[in-house]
Amino acid sequence: MTSDLPIGVFDSGVGGLTVLRALRRRLPAESLIYLGDTARVPYGTKSVASIVRYAAQATDHLVSRGVKMLVVACNTASAVSIDPLRERFAPLPVIGVVEPGAEAAVAVSRRQHHLVLATESTVRRHAYAQAIARLAPGARVDEQACSLFVALAEEGWTDGEVPDAVARTYLAPRMTHDSGGPDTIVLGCTHFPLLHDAIRSAVGPDVAIVDSATTTAEAVARVLAADDLLTTHGRSGALTLLATDGPDRFAAVGARFLGEPIGAADVEVVDL
Repeated sequence: MTSDLPIGVFDSGVGGLTVLRALRRRLPAESLIYLGDTARVPYGTKSVASIVRYAAQATDHLVSRGVKMLVVACNTASAVSIDPLRERFAPLPVIGVVEPGAEAAVAVSRRQHHLVLATESTVRRHAYAQAIARLAPGARVDEQACSLFVALAEEGWTDGEVPDAVARTYLAPRMTHDSGGPDTIVLGCTHFPLLHDAIRSAVGPDVAIVDSATTTAEAVARVLAADDLLTTHGRSGALTLLATDGPDRFAAVGARFLGEPIGAADVEVVDL
């Protein structure tokens, strides 16, 4: 591996583009290759064996293009495939979204009372709860599945009465515990940063909101620096976008997550 190789990022679909966006903001000189496995999304309904196999296939493809690090920008894949990927592709550094999010939540929490907002599949696996418990054994971790947030993000309904009402419906019952409710919210899905303002409105100004996309970008920066893999050139990094199906939808929906236009012609379709 050399420092001027790109960073490989993969997700089951377009949600991981929020991680890509955070990486571009934090490390603008780094080149990035993003692979969205849109032909097999969502991963959450698949077996553990299938998810591990899909993650390995995606990583094989990215490694074949030459990458210096792998970022698993899918919460489900992060929950079940990080260890197999690290073992199979060593010494390639492999970073997921769960561990950085848990570390940041523990670091900012005053009372170690956390509320994880995630998809049903991530909540069922208790990935964030387990990661937080390893770091802060006495922590209280509540979990809330917020499936409608995914649909709202993909439809572009991120501001206004509808997302505000959905956020209040999900969160109001969680904020009224006798202990005063959670003091830290963890956005445990890559779609959810797009609903940040609606979530903030529902929980008030005194609750810390941890964005796993931003925290993952910080973790990537630390590992690259520690391994002497930060790029040495001074220009802006290149961006390559790959999908396994549906480049038109990838471009249309993905632009909301990336925060900039994507043309369908900019998305290369690959077969894993």
